[in-house]
Amino acid sequence: MTNINLIAEYKSFGGKLGFYAHISDCCKCEMRFSVYQPPQATEKPLPVLYFLSGLTCREDNFMIKSGAQYWAAKYGIILVAPDTSPRMTGTPGEDDEWDIGTGAGFYVDATQEPWKNHYQMYSYIVQELPAVINSNFPTKPEKQSIFGHSMGGHGALICAIRNPDIYKSVSAFAPIVAPMNCAWGEKAFSLYLGNNKESWCDYDASKLVEKLGYHREILIDQGTADEFLNHQLLPEQFIQVCEKVNQPLNFRYQPGYDHSYYFIATFIGDHIRHHAQALGL
Repeated sequence: MTNINLIAEYKSFGGKLGFYAHISDCCKCEMRFSVYQPPQATEKPLPVLYFLSGLTCREDNFMIKSGAQYWAAKYGIILVAPDTSPRMTGTPGEDDEWDIGTGAGFYVDATQEPWKNHYQMYSYIVQELPAVINSNFPTKPEKQSIFGHSMGGHGALICAIRNPDIYKSVSAFAPIVAPMNCAWGEKAFSLYLGNNKESWCDYDASKLVEKLGYHREILIDQGTADEFLNHQLLPEQFIQVCEKVNQPLNFRYQPGYDHSYYFIATFIGDHIRHHAQALGL
């Protein structure tokens, strides 16, 4: 069992919300995550749903702002929200800009200096973190799903499409679906992955869904008043590719909603219901 340290714990909707730290083998530093265990977790193992947060977020934003614990308690799902990057690693430049380094791991395995020693977020999310969760909490390892917001929506989509045997369902709020074609993605990928754009395709949801498909319905909500909609998120590219390859997609434009957690909180129940059904609840 991996050693984890409890930082804080709170009762919530009959269950408990805990904040934890552990030393990551993948990232070679302390990593933090939060776990909500609904009341059913005291009686039996439960499915687990991972939420990946967006740029500048930590492991607590989702649990504080989304209202997800109510729905997790209703359906009997363990929620896990990891941090968005390694922190305080001493990597040159990691704290210089808000959209690279600290708070901006982009859920990729970096191959370039100086990032590659610590910034291994894809392997951390897909392999190491689930092993930590499954060895310390009453989960059903064969029943896990994933969703996320913005950069985390990008992360959720690539993790699920590349690993359909691991994730029973996927959804996203305002995800970056074509990072190879937007400024955020181009900047992060060039620094983390280098200039060979072929290697970028492994972390681009639009490229991946065209190549691999997911073979289950993907749920995406996108606010029409999102300030990043037309120049960073580029949802039409993903919609077109899904239509091309007959990928089931429930894409919902939500009139007047922006990029904030107010938007997420409004539709979080729909997303957790989507995952509950896929997890057999």
